[in-house]
Amino acid sequence: MVPGVTVSARLIRLGDMSELTFTPTADLVDEIGPDVRSCDIQFTQYGGRREFAGHVVTVRCFQDNALLKSILGEPGEGRVLVIDGASSLHTALVGDVIAELGRSNGWSGIVINGAVRDASTLATLDIGIKALGTNPRKSTKSGVGDRDVPIELGGVVFTPGDALYSDADGIVLVAPEESEPNSGS
Repeated sequence: MVPGVTVSARLIRLGDMSELTFTPTADLVDEIGPDVRSCDIQFTQYGGRREFAGHVVTVRCFQDNALLKSILGEPGEGRVLVIDGASSLHTALVGDVIAELGRSNGWSGIVINGAVRDASTLATLDIGIKALGTNPRKSTKSGVGDRDVPIELGGVVFTPGDALYSDADGIVLVAPEESEPNSGS
């Protein structure tokens, strides 16, 4: 049994939904069973926080990081920004300045279907960061992209509001309609 998580008739109780408490992904898989939503992409960990959890905010952008910088400038409240950069490794979407902006605003993590830069510095920041790889080249800053849209990555759909859990084993998602606040029982 995982502390803070119970499964009853496929109802997952996660406790207080304002900020999630980290639960190991393997434990979640054991509790949820074969219907678990786990991402098949083998992301590399770049941030200093190796384990993180939070509610999903999404952005879709291609080689342009102005929109995601704007989002990470908002209060994070323990959320996780999931970025679909179309798997492009041509330019970095997140570097040390943007990652520090997210950390200082209370974001729990950033998952990038694309590249990062300043990898040595990212490893020192207390924020979870997963990406496909690195490239020192900067992205454009025109603000083109879509926010709060479903994003399909690694065989699962990341939907705004999903509960995301990430660790060395991977990423697990729990949809809001599958969860409700723990009543304390």
